[in-house]
Amino acid sequence: MTVAETIHRASRTLSEAGVPAAAFDAELLLRFALGRDRAWIITHGNDELADKDQSRFGEMVRRRATREPLQHIIGTQEFWGLDFIVSKDVLIPRPETEFVVEAALAAVRKLAAPVIVDLCTGSGCIAVCLAKELPAARIFATDRSEAALATARRNAKLHDVADRIKFLEGDLFGPLEELDLAGRIDIITANPPYVRSGDLPLLQPEVKDFEPGIALVGGPEGTEIAERIIRTAPDHLQKGGMLIMEMGMEQAEAIAGMVAKTGAYAEPEILKDLMEIDRVIVAKKK
Repeated sequence: MTVAETIHRASRTLSEAGVPAAAFDAELLLRFALGRDRAWIITHGNDELADKDQSRFGEMVRRRATREPLQHIIGTQEFWGLDFIVSKDVLIPRPETEFVVEAALAAVRKLAAPVIVDLCTGSGCIAVCLAKELPAARIFATDRSEAALATARRNAKLHDVADRIKFLEGDLFGPLEELDLAGRIDIITANPPYVRSGDLPLLQPEVKDFEPGIALVGGPEGTEIAERIIRTAPDHLQKGGMLIMEMGMEQAEAIAGMVAKTGAYAEPEILKDLMEIDRVIVAKKK
C-alpha cells in the first residue's frame, strides 16, 4: 500500500476502536515508524511502503487500538518545549501542569539561589524544567514510586540537569526530614493525585487502564493528599515561601478552604488554565 492508503486504513481502524483524533494519531504513528516529518508524509503520499515499515507501523496501530496512550507507544511527551521520557510508571505530562512551572518561575525571579522541593515528581517534568530555567537553584524531588523516580532520573540526565536535582524516594516530605531543610525552602511545587476514587472508572481508557493509579487517585474526595501537603508545607517553607500546587476540576473552593484553615498562609491566588478551569493554587506562608 501507499503512504496515503496506509494512513487511511489505520485511521479507520483507530476510529472503529473509539480512539479520539484517529486520523491525527495514524499519521503521527507513521511519521514515528518511518522517522519522517509531516512534510515528507504529505509529499510522498503515493510512495509504496516497505514490508518492514508496514509491519512496524501495524504493530503500533494495534497497540493504539487497545487505547494504549500514544505517548507510551512513541515513548515521549513534549512539556515546556522539552521531550520527556514517559512509561507506564508515571503520569503523562499534561499542558496544564506547565502553569505550575510558570508560577514557580515568577515566584523566584528575584532570588539568587532558591531552594525548591517538587513533591509527587513522577516523570520529573516540573523539577527538570525548573532546573533548566534556574541554573543556581537547589532542587529536591520526592515520590513514593521507585519506578517513577527511575524515569525522572532518566529525564534529568536527558536534559543535562541530573547533577542539580536530588531525587528522594518516600511519601511527600518524609525523605526531607534528615536534610535540615525545615523552614528553609523557598518554593514547594506539587502535582499530587487528585482524582476521586469513585471517578476512576469514568476516565478514558488511556488513563484508567494505562496510567498508574497511585499517581491518579487522591482518595474518596480526591483532595486528601492535597490536604496533607497544605497542612505540612508551612513547617518546611521559610517566611514568604510559597506552595504552588495543581488541583482537579471543581476543587478550588475546597482547597482554598484548607489553606485558610491552617492560618499559616496569606490569601491564596487561584490560576486558571487555558480552558478557564481553576487549576493551580499559589499560597504564600505568612
